[in-house]
Amino acid sequence: MAALLEDLARRLVDEPDAVRVEQAEEDGELVLRLYVAEADRGKVIGRQGRLARALRTVVRASAAREQRRVRLEIVDD
Repeated sequence: MAALLEDLARRLVDEPDAVRVEQAEEDGELVLRLYVAEADRGKVIGRQGRLARALRTVVRASAAREQRRVRLEIVDD
């Protein structure tokens, strides 16, 4: 899931080298933190949050295969 998210995010931003994904386990839920450059944060979120919702949908679909709960957080570096 993290590799998929990182690959998708790299395609959306101007600074792909700044993209990284960290994983953490909190209360039985997998938390993926997507770090992007501050200037690229808006590009990853998209207009009215559309891209962020789409990324969350893809991550949740991937997690459903493994029967896991997942949460995506977008963070600027």
